[in-house]
Amino acid sequence: MQQSPSDKRAKTTLTVVQLGLLTAVVIVLQLLGSFIRFGPFSVSLVLVPIVLGAVLHGPLAGGWLGLVFSVTVLLSGDAALFLTYNPFGTVVTVLVKGTAAGALAGLVYLLCKKINKYVGVLAAAVVCPVVNTGLFLAGCMVFFYDAIPNIAEAIGVPFPGNPLTFVITVLIGFNFIFELIFNIVLAPVIVRVSDLVAGRFRK
Repeated sequence: MQQSPSDKRAKTTLTVVQLGLLTAVVIVLQLLGSFIRFGPFSVSLVLVPIVLGAVLHGPLAGGWLGLVFSVTVLLSGDAALFLTYNPFGTVVTVLVKGTAAGALAGLVYLLCKKINKYVGVLAAAVVCPVVNTGLFLAGCMVFFYDAIPNIAEAIGVPFPGNPLTFVITVLIGFNFIFELIFNIVLAPVIVRVSDLVAGRFRK
């Protein structure tokens, strides 16, 4: 059944409103998340609304919310330490990892929901922090490999002698585990919220 122009306008309005709200939530959660830390860096609580946006509105929406997250990280000073060593590498890493995490979460959801909607949401909830952390690790190895001993000294952590070991155990560590569990645990909530907000899932 073809949608009427009024239905299309209503759907577009709903999408704009939802993305506007999710954008605001991403900004607020990132700023608040700066105070929640496991190790020297803050935890990305914003990955949950990014996943929700990707599930409700697709990869482009997920990418947009990931980009907002990335810009907020840069403007909030959460990446200030890395900026002192390599501003270009910091900006590229932060922008790419956030945007890709949201976009790929949306893409994976579209692929996996053909099997089951809950499988799709869970897959998106896993992919988002994995991509975000994986690209952070890649960025550290590409842009900051030689500076990692100095970064360790700056944050007061003994350097283990291997940059990769330091990044995984100190810069990622519990942060990634927390973010992954947080997303997986909230996957059912994401489905329920999508039921209420968008009506895209059947109970």
